[in-house]
Amino acid sequence: MAGRTYRRRKNITITSLLLLVLATILGPTPSSAATDWWTPTARPTPDAQINVTGAPFTGTNSAGEVKGFIDAHNHLFSNEAFGGRLICGKVFSEAGVADALKDCPEHYPDGSLALFDYITHGGDGKHDPTGWPTFKDWPAYDSMTHQADYYAWVERAWRGGQRVLVNDLVTNGMICSVYPFKDRSCDEMTSIRLQARMTYDLQAFIDKMYGGTGKGWFRIVTDSAQARQVIEQGKLAVVLGVETSEPFGCKQILDIGQCSKADIDKGLDELYGLGVRSMFLCHKFDNALCGVRFDEGGLGTAINVGQFLSTGTFWKTETCKGPQHDNPIGTATSAAEDDLPAGTEVPEYDKAAQCNVRGLTDLGEYAVRGMMKRKMMLEVDHMSVKATGQVLDIFEAANYPGVLSSHSWMDLNWTERVYSLGGFVAQYMHGSEGFAAEAKRTDALREKYDVGYGYGTDFNGIGDHPAPRGADAANKVTYPFKSVDGGSVIDKQTSGQRTFDLNTDGAAHVGMIPDWIEDIRLVGGQGVVDDLFRGAESYLDTWGAAEQHQASVDLANGKTATASSSESNPFTSYQPGRAVDGDDSSRWASDWSDDQWWQVDLGSTNRVSKVTLDWERAYGKSYRIELSTDGANWQTVWSTTSGDGGLDTAKFTGTPARYVRVHGLGRGTDWGYSLNEVGVHSG
Repeated sequence: MAGRTYRRRKNITITSLLLLVLATILGPTPSSAATDWWTPTARPTPDAQINVTGAPFTGTNSAGEVKGFIDAHNHLFSNEAFGGRLICGKVFSEAGVADALKDCPEHYPDGSLALFDYITHGGDGKHDPTGWPTFKDWPAYDSMTHQADYYAWVERAWRGGQRVLVNDLVTNGMICSVYPFKDRSCDEMTSIRLQARMTYDLQAFIDKMYGGTGKGWFRIVTDSAQARQVIEQGKLAVVLGVETSEPFGCKQILDIGQCSKADIDKGLDELYGLGVRSMFLCHKFDNALCGVRFDEGGLGTAINVGQFLSTGTFWKTETCKGPQHDNPIGTATSAAEDDLPAGTEVPEYDKAAQCNVRGLTDLGEYAVRGMMKRKMMLEVDHMSVKATGQVLDIFEAANYPGVLSSHSWMDLNWTERVYSLGGFVAQYMHGSEGFAAEAKRTDALREKYDVGYGYGTDFNGIGDHPAPRGADAANKVTYPFKSVDGGSVIDKQTSGQRTFDLNTDGAAHVGMIPDWIEDIRLVGGQGVVDDLFRGAESYLDTWGAAEQHQASVDLANGKTATASSSESNPFTSYQPGRAVDGDDSSRWASDWSDDQWWQVDLGSTNRVSKVTLDWERAYGKSYRIELSTDGANWQTVWSTTSGDGGLDTAKFTGTPARYVRVHGLGRGTDWGYSLNEVGVHSG
């Protein structure tokens, strides 16, 4: 009996061993246990390490809010932009890490032809071009020409607590055309399409590691509800955005726009179809839609040269009219000046005139309203302060919340207007000390509006990243450390033969985000990190509110209007009804004196809480909004003595009224008062 039992168990053991060997060859390894959903079943070998242990957090907090950080501004696939050879290295490769993380051919043997590095940074650009496995000189916190978004590094950021990543599809046709090394077309929309496709390919690449479609941690989302579901599962919600200098072909040449409204509609529809839900309307170069906020230093000079080569115009400045201002224009010399035609020089600029003369054009306003119609979010970073102010005027008039500032290119004086609309703000990935200091400047506003905060890393963009604070720095990062939620342990990141330490290497790549956040906690306090940990929720609040936005009914449209006077003209009519005819190309105009009024009869008493005024060039500097239920007894509900024209929105406590009057007291010009459209709303 005993002998038979022994032989039977031996046969079972042999069979089990054979099955185990077969399973090892054909299936997942024992380390990919079913409970460890975050562990891939088929990660390529060799590969960069993640160096994070513990389960990613899932679900929501006690208030039902999602948790996690947001990188509101990243460029995963800019290696595919600018002609394909400006950013060297790939986000992923089916051939493996050695193929993905290798330098551009012209950088060999010593980096002497890393032209973009020394155009933007100075120096000679020399470096060891070898990437995997040694990584002697790159990735680096101060390199603009090497891949910083390798997929495994993005995975580490996710494992460290990031739950939203905005992948801005980016390019610049002029930079591409003047850069001597390229292997593809410089057409901007062609590049945008390619980068969108590559993002979906990356999702499929990661899914394959986890056993099939939909199983990976990298999830492209196209609405806020889908994003919430992904985050609650503990995965990374990836949103597509666009940041390009001449979207839809909307460049300007000698101040003449090169696109049409039809081009804008077609372009917006195509981008929406690709999954894009946020975008910039201008970037680096003034275009047919809007003016830009300038760049500084040698990079500013290079960009200004690029603008001239693309448009025939350099940046133009004027004295700022308010506390907001654009960046000082870079005047440092740049090798890019060699590309200017003989006898052409970059202008000198008056230091007292720091604002771009260009704001939002008529085509730009059409594009803004087109984005609102499609429930898309608009990035105001890179817009001139004049253009930003005009955009905020439009959004305030419509109560539209979909406004973003994703990486510190907006003047901070706009912050409260963004928050009051329901918009979202993120700061550029500065060093931990600088980041904490800037965060403190707007801390009271975040508390007032009960919102979280974000960071915009701009990895693979044209910018430096946090430098090392030093191995002996006070409050340095000590490895390993716990994630913000406390559920994971994060150690130094190892890629091939190199191990990265934030203290001595700085933020060399996107995988160093968890280390940088720990550094912020150590030097800036837990409060800043807590605000960042609410970033994903606040971003989704803005997105969801934009999706749900409904335009309010204009109670004045088509109603009977009267006025104290109307300008006489034998060729056209400036009668009061022109301001409520729904046509912004017509207008009411008064006689040329200060004390004038215009009013509308709503037909019945309504609760009125907002009046919008779209001024023609002849605007009111001092005027008030008056309401009446009987047309005889008037109540002033709003007034100003500092009107500056454009689009004004007067908000006040809801008040019953049948008659609404705009009473002019002081003109802003020598002409009378002139209104293209007046809107009256209940809320």
